[in-house]
Amino acid sequence: MSRVLVTGANGFLGSWLTRRLLAEGHEIFALVRKSSDLSELDGVPCQYIYGDVTNLDSLPLAFKGIDTVFHAAGLVAYKKSERGLMEKVNVTGTQNVIHACSQMDVRRLVHISSVVAVGAGFKPEDILNEESAYTLSHLNLGYFETKRKAEQLVVAATQSKKIDSVILNPSTIYGAGDARKGSRKTQVNVARGSFKFYTSGGVNVVALEDVIDGILSAWKVGRTGERYILCGENWLIKDLFSEIALIAGQSPPPYKMPDFILHALGIIGDQVGSLGLPFPVSRENSWTATLYHWFSSEKAQKELKFKPSSSKQALRNSIQWMKENNFLS
Repeated sequence: MSRVLVTGANGFLGSWLTRRLLAEGHEIFALVRKSSDLSELDGVPCQYIYGDVTNLDSLPLAFKGIDTVFHAAGLVAYKKSERGLMEKVNVTGTQNVIHACSQMDVRRLVHISSVVAVGAGFKPEDILNEESAYTLSHLNLGYFETKRKAEQLVVAATQSKKIDSVILNPSTIYGAGDARKGSRKTQVNVARGSFKFYTSGGVNVVALEDVIDGILSAWKVGRTGERYILCGENWLIKDLFSEIALIAGQSPPPYKMPDFILHALGIIGDQVGSLGLPFPVSRENSWTATLYHWFSSEKAQKELKFKPSSSKQALRNSIQWMKENNFLS
């Protein structure tokens, strides 16, 4: 049995990871802020430690005596106005976690990153792996750049022997409870039959349970300093939205949004956002919606015995939860 601390334990992935770690018999501590919404951890018998990854002074005491830190805390955002907060949470927060792990002699840091740190492609032929060149720097996309910087900090600290780490890059995770995520609003609206557009581009869908299996395997057998992509099947956005609508008993979005219109709306959205006004599209999410987020999990399959299951079943699990929790009414 290990003494394990999870940052971001009150989030979607973090809460399910916490449950699995508890089921394996480990002693689990959840790092949460006093202002955190803990509803995702209702009924989960973990121990709370109060701290904040953006506050370095709050971490050493929390990390004392801990064997492994699973660093799942992060901020997903696509607005220019939120870039500063993403830098603070994703980059500075990770630097603070690294420092505290080194200071408190934590045996291993399991850094839960994202495929955005690997990048994305501009055409369907671009299927990325752990060694693919990052080709998005010129777009300066906040979420991509901050997750990438955070990962680079972990790699540098590992290479300099300050910490032992392994890095996971999950793709788009579907499963029970994902509808609560702010980044999943569009898919919920597709399942409600109230979203009429699809975009070019593609996304990779992976099941929640598979990601957790991959994380735990990487903790136990993953090579120090290595990154592992945890992904499932590659989908066109059009096909993904059609499948979500079909499972939910709705008509799929009938209209394709031309790229040039979406990018124009993104520019307008940034200008409106700079005035503090809401707008549904930003330059960053217009690009995110038109890129091909397609990946291969061959390395994780070989080294971690990662076995991605049916992405259609992951979508069914997601939508079944939406129905049972009145998200579609």
